[in-house]
Amino acid sequence: MKTLKSIVLGLALLVACSAAKAIPFADGENLTKTFAINTYVDAMTRGKLQGLDDVVDQNAKFSLLSGKKIVTFTRDEIFQSLKLNKNVEQDCTTSTTVIQSNSDMTVVKVDMQYEKFVRSNYVTIANTGKGWKITNVYSVFK
Repeated sequence: MKTLKSIVLGLALLVACSAAKAIPFADGENLTKTFAINTYVDAMTRGKLQGLDDVVDQNAKFSLLSGKKIVTFTRDEIFQSLKLNKNVEQDCTTSTTVIQSNSDMTVVKVDMQYEKFVRSNYVTIANTGKGWKITNVYSVFK
């Protein structure tokens, strides 16, 4: 009987933990600046896409400087590209620096140091009223 109680208690705990982890981000309560930037870094450097859909605004703009030309991508184009590299770990060292921050928006510089070059991403995160979301990413290669 004691074993049965232990098994039932263990299963109840497992179900409760699983339900707690599955809390949606719809209310924005869990969409913090830190969560947004960590999710972005995980997607870009480790190919981990979980939560990225929640932290990137529907109208987000992604730009990169290619020579003297600026190339712009939509959210959907970036997501398609990231899905091709899902779970692929980049061979780089990553660092983040907050450039500007206030109660409405934050700009974070994400440097990805590869062997022969650095990719600097300037990530703008805005307080949308439904949590902090990425609204703009500008990438420069050095």
